[in-house]
Amino acid sequence: MYNTPAVAEDLLYVGASDRRLSLFENVYPVPRGVSYNSYLLLDDKTVLFDTVDHAVSEQFLENIEHALAGRALDYIVVHHMEPDHSSTLSEVLLRHPEAKVVCNQKISQMLCNYGCPVKEPVLVKEGDTLETGRHAFKFVFAPMVHWPEVMMSCDVSTGALFSADAFGTFGALGGSIWADEVDFFHDFLDDARRYYINIVGKYGAQVQAVLKKAAGLELKLILPLHGPLWRKDLSLFVEKYLTWSSYMPEEKGVAVFYGSIYGHTANAAEIVASRLAEQGVKVKVYDVSMTDTSVLVSEAFRFSHAVFASATYNNGIFVKMEEFLADLKAHAFQNRGYGIIENGSWAPQAGALMEGELSALKNMRKLGDKVTILSSVKEETREKLLALADLIAEDVKA
Repeated sequence: MYNTPAVAEDLLYVGASDRRLSLFENVYPVPRGVSYNSYLLLDDKTVLFDTVDHAVSEQFLENIEHALAGRALDYIVVHHMEPDHSSTLSEVLLRHPEAKVVCNQKISQMLCNYGCPVKEPVLVKEGDTLETGRHAFKFVFAPMVHWPEVMMSCDVSTGALFSADAFGTFGALGGSIWADEVDFFHDFLDDARRYYINIVGKYGAQVQAVLKKAAGLELKLILPLHGPLWRKDLSLFVEKYLTWSSYMPEEKGVAVFYGSIYGHTANAAEIVASRLAEQGVKVKVYDVSMTDTSVLVSEAFRFSHAVFASATYNNGIFVKMEEFLADLKAHAFQNRGYGIIENGSWAPQAGALMEGELSALKNMRKLGDKVTILSSVKEETREKLLALADLIAEDVKA
């Protein structure tokens, strides 16, 4: 049965949520599922804004047919070609061959690449406008947020921004489509951060460029392709994007990451974390073997400081820590203070190798000397761990 809640007087939500998906993009765990958002305008001309993933196609197609109520579909605006937003386009066009596809040149080429060539698409450029009657939509290009073809559209008559993947978040919608109908900053912020950092985070400069464009628009609604929609306190979420895309920490505090084989490196990490907490510093501790890398990366971006503690493994960095550091590099991690702890029973190597990886990143500040553990923590080593924690705490407070 159809489900088409109203977004505005003549704009309906026709997307759907998938709670069976376990890995978004076959990489990122989504224990709360994900929504695929799509919108249908019922103006003098009818306009479908994006389609959805094939996993929810049955619900989506039923929503469209109910919302149209026998009317023709005049336009389909394609903002982003990733298949979770375009894989049902062919099916919609089979049902509505009268619809004209509105897109840019790069999207048109990608439609061919994905086996969905469109005859005579309506090609738009930056700043072009599509008029539908009471509404006029201005197109804003957003290359590399997070694919090269991405564009957004702003309804200049109502201030609604169709923001593509920007301002999206993991998590299915639970009846409410609006961020103000849920406790977003409690229930969705971690998923929003993890979504941004892992999906878009590498392209901070491009996000900043689009935010500058958006600053010139009088926005009243933000309508992303994933997650809750925004109609109140838009500036609160935009401020998060400004922070994340500038690679600056969201909170003062320390994320302690450890890779431990038999528990001794974990013990060292706990000693440091306890001391930091005693000093009044917010601290979170993560076992890199037991926590998904997408969460580790998100938490590293969240905090101002980090501690990396790793056992030496095959004369190198512990496997899961090495994977984590590679992912930080891939997402342009920068602007943080950090400490290093290494462990090794006969030839500790992890510390120097981790320092080599981290020092190559932009604006990273190593705090103190690395602490070396020989197999297990001794009293002398414990004092060095406490000293490192005190140094980091002082830097956090400064």
